[in-house]
Amino acid sequence: MDDLRTLHRTLDLCLKVGEVLLSSGAGAADVVATMRALARSLGIRHTQVDVTFTSLAMSVQQGPDEAPVVQIRQVTQREIDYEDLTRVDHLVRDVVAGKTDLEEARTQLAQIVSSGHARPRWAATVGWGLMCGGVGLQLGGSPVVVLVAMLAAICIDRLQLLMTRRRLPGFYQQVAGGVVATVLAALGTRLAEPWVHLNASLVVTANIIMLLAGIGFMGAIQDALSGFFVTGGARILEAVLATAGIIAGVSGGLSLCATVGLEVPRLTLPRFDLVGVSAVGVGGAIAAAAFAFASYAPLRTLLPVGILGGAALAATEIMDEAGFGRTWSVGVSAFVIGLFGYTVGRQFRVPPLVVVVSAVVPLLPGLSIYRGLFLLGEEGGQQAAQGLLAMVTAASIAIALASGVILGEYVAQPVMREARRVEARLAGPRLVGVTRVRRHRRRRDPESR
Repeated sequence: MDDLRTLHRTLDLCLKVGEVLLSSGAGAADVVATMRALARSLGIRHTQVDVTFTSLAMSVQQGPDEAPVVQIRQVTQREIDYEDLTRVDHLVRDVVAGKTDLEEARTQLAQIVSSGHARPRWAATVGWGLMCGGVGLQLGGSPVVVLVAMLAAICIDRLQLLMTRRRLPGFYQQVAGGVVATVLAALGTRLAEPWVHLNASLVVTANIIMLLAGIGFMGAIQDALSGFFVTGGARILEAVLATAGIIAGVSGGLSLCATVGLEVPRLTLPRFDLVGVSAVGVGGAIAAAAFAFASYAPLRTLLPVGILGGAALAATEIMDEAGFGRTWSVGVSAFVIGLFGYTVGRQFRVPPLVVVVSAVVPLLPGLSIYRGLFLLGEEGGQQAAQGLLAMVTAASIAIALASGVILGEYVAQPVMREARRVEARLAGPRLVGVTRVRRHRRRRDPESR
């Protein structure tokens, strides 16, 4: 009876850990490998784990003549909290290293998931505002553009928070965010017109990138590449719906502005010289660090995340200007982010997922999406064709981002001989969780050999 009770409590701990990882954007391969490593460290072998994006199932059969023990847990959508993710990652490592037993691990996990965020919610709102300000700077916007983008981001975040409390689906939240971004940008242009020129298109683009930042492209592509097609398909569908909500909101906002006479001017971008590339790098660094701050990442990660994101964006602009093409430029930069993200994550004791997701935010294809929407709204077959090409480019950039980061993780994460039993079952690169299970040396009897 005591053994059965311990088994149930062990499976429950593994499922709760898996729920935190999955809801934080971790790939299914990471979730499965972490749950199995955790169970193995607590003395449970030969476990089976099933991940279907909205639910987790874990089972174990102790003998061929015994009925399997199965536990299922529903995965609830949670606000991204990289502080909780980091603390759970540390907890798993302590259990695997033998520093924490089952009961202590259950107590610590309960404290982690019930203690709330490390920073107040208004601080996250300020972080979203700073992120959009950084994006406005990286697009070459004036101080007025940066200020209006920040104010629009704050309004969008508070509106989406209110809609979340009303339990409205994420699609409608994205639609509302797109409408608010466009209307506020157009209204700001009209109010600032007598004194200063305001490029409303840059404001809308900055807010599109903010809305894209919360979409789990990384986990979706990782699941598809690592063989978890059911979970990957569900995540891709969620990402497509969220992106469609942004497109619907922005296009609806453009139509509304045109109806009431608040026209949004055509998108114009400055030519990037050496000084411009420096401003792009600074803006990208601010955007990446601010996203990490808004997602409750530990403060010690903000500087390395900002440096990595800013350097990657500057390199992307240089390669793009040199004629490599936007998609390949983004893919190469994403590969570098994945390559260094693993090292930075280990150095600052956070899961690499926290580093790479934050660092790729400045590279999100908000500019291509807005350009495509603007061209599709104009009359003429040539403009429509260019708009469709811009939307296809946006999709290719998103795929290049995720696949480049994952390839970088493949290269950066070597297969270690002492982890062969765990890593042999791993279907993809590890963005969250342990990479090996340390087994304590015990005297084994002859029957156990």
